[in-house]
Amino acid sequence: MARLRPFWIFLILSRLCAAYNETEAAFLRRAQRPGLWLPGDYHIHQAWLKKTAQYVDANPKELHPAVAELRDLTENDSRIYHLASGMYQYIPDDYSDPSGQPVIRSHVRMLQVMNHLLTSAPVWSEHENEVGLVGLPMHALLDWPMGTFHGFGFFLDSQVNAILKKILNVWGDYLRSPASAYVLDSSASGWFGPVASQVITATANVDGSSYSFEELFVCDPASKNHGFSSWDDFFTRKFHEDKRPVVAPNNDSIIANVCESLPFAIARDVKLRDQFWVKGQPYSVQDILGRDELSEQFVGGTIYQAYLSILSYHRWHSPVSGKVIKTATFDGTYFSEPLFEILENYGAAPRAPRHAQGYLSAVAARAVIYIMADNPDIGLVALVEVGMSEVSSCEITVEEGQVVKKGDEVGMFHFGGSTWCLLLRKGIEVSGFPQPGERTENVPVRSQLAVVEANSFTTKDK
Repeated sequence: MARLRPFWIFLILSRLCAAYNETEAAFLRRAQRPGLWLPGDYHIHQAWLKKTAQYVDANPKELHPAVAELRDLTENDSRIYHLASGMYQYIPDDYSDPSGQPVIRSHVRMLQVMNHLLTSAPVWSEHENEVGLVGLPMHALLDWPMGTFHGFGFFLDSQVNAILKKILNVWGDYLRSPASAYVLDSSASGWFGPVASQVITATANVDGSSYSFEELFVCDPASKNHGFSSWDDFFTRKFHEDKRPVVAPNNDSIIANVCESLPFAIARDVKLRDQFWVKGQPYSVQDILGRDELSEQFVGGTIYQAYLSILSYHRWHSPVSGKVIKTATFDGTYFSEPLFEILENYGAAPRAPRHAQGYLSAVAARAVIYIMADNPDIGLVALVEVGMSEVSSCEITVEEGQVVKKGDEVGMFHFGGSTWCLLLRKGIEVSGFPQPGERTENVPVRSQLAVVEANSFTTKDK
């Protein structure tokens, strides 16, 4: 066999490397974040971040006291400083914009960009829609450092999360203020521009419907900003009652869907305590419910989980008729993701699909509502609403002792995407849950979620 000349060897190796790089790039373009919020192509994500960072560099300003507090914690606590520095030091070299220059490589610059975002409302554009960053700029800022060993430690730390809560509350105050309404106009970058309005209505038009925004949602088209006073007022918009009717209001055996959402997972025979941080994300009831004494009631039971996109309707509705017996809220984490997502399968680079919602149900900021259903075959249910990323506000709008009807509003998310869980007790024969991966459209809120046939409890157990 003739020996290959050096030139041909070089040419073959070059082409093999090019093919590998293109395959790797194609994989990166397919990677998705939680709830499909961030871009499939990480280069688009980087371009957005570079543009934002350049604006901040050209327009420097003093840090808000909440952001300054995070800076002071980082600089004055050696452990936190080590984590904050390391989570940028170990971001892979290919985390760069198309020119090859890294965008953000230090916690100092990260804080400067975060400071800018506190007085910015999410702006619409077709490009932003492709990017998938609509409404989640904080998550976009922190996406890569979250995916390192050091970032794992940093974003799990209780002191860090306590300050992050303050920062997100400041941003929330701005998004509830009239100043944030500047993005609600009909310009190309406004949420009532032709493209934005089309995408929002397409998301809400499920099962073949074709209503306009005004026909779907409560608003005043003749008023400025369609009658919405702020970004958050728009974000928490209500459906017209007839567009999301309550399924079988007089049949207590049919459970209604709590949120406009896509199925994520269904688990049966769940354990009181399990390793929720491992790849399979087994549900850990005690951790999800904040170690509440009622946790024991759901051991061996069923958990259904689904997630909301940023464009979805974000109010929660009762799955059953009954009485609210207890409510609770937990601060939790805001930007934590499990190690298995990025280290076990893909190394330090956050290139893996983001499907950590089972993990987040046990660690993220969340609200829990316990309802004793009128139907004795259902009994006690737990509704868990989980804020993901900058969704730091999970607002409960019902009180303990309040009687609710199936489909009644019980709370809402603010400022971003999210996920939720329904916990049912052991022995309930329930069927009909929508299956994960089978739908491309949301399951409509207040529509049929599942059917309860009977349970194996004795009367005493009920």
